[in-house]
Amino acid sequence: MEEYKAKQINNLFSYDLNILIKQSKEEGFRFIERLVNDYKNGANTFNNSGEALFGVFNEKEELIAIGGLNKDPYSQKPYIGRLRRFYVTKEYRRNGIGSLLIKRIINEAVEYYNTLVLHTDTKQADHFYSSLGFLKEDLYPNSTHFIKLKN
Repeated sequence: MEEYKAKQINNLFSYDLNILIKQSKEEGFRFIERLVNDYKNGANTFNNSGEALFGVFNEKEELIAIGGLNKDPYSQKPYIGRLRRFYVTKEYRRNGIGSLLIKRIINEAVEYYNTLVLHTDTKQADHFYSSLGFLKEDLYPNSTHFIKLKN
């Protein structure tokens, strides 16, 4: 059985992003492309306090999933974090990779935030996040789901 590792990404451009970009575009998602552009132009490099970018790597050290944590830019409250740019390549879905990555991000988020929010508009993602304990409610600006990390 293949081993997967979730680890922090300190330089996005140290990794081959072509599969993530190509697959996400084919599925109609533009956010991986936006991740790359925002990282390149400095708009979002996930390097402020309480922010980080994480990836899951297979045994060949290929990047097979990605997700980031930011302070929620849509909230004035400093204790709300936002899950951003979350994507798992197609052939690695439905075998724990997304859950591994979410757990790693939550582990980081709990150090800085009381609540983690996200926005999704697909049924598949809604089921995925709900299965991990996220609640589907629009209590926070520009988000569809949230999870309380602490009270």
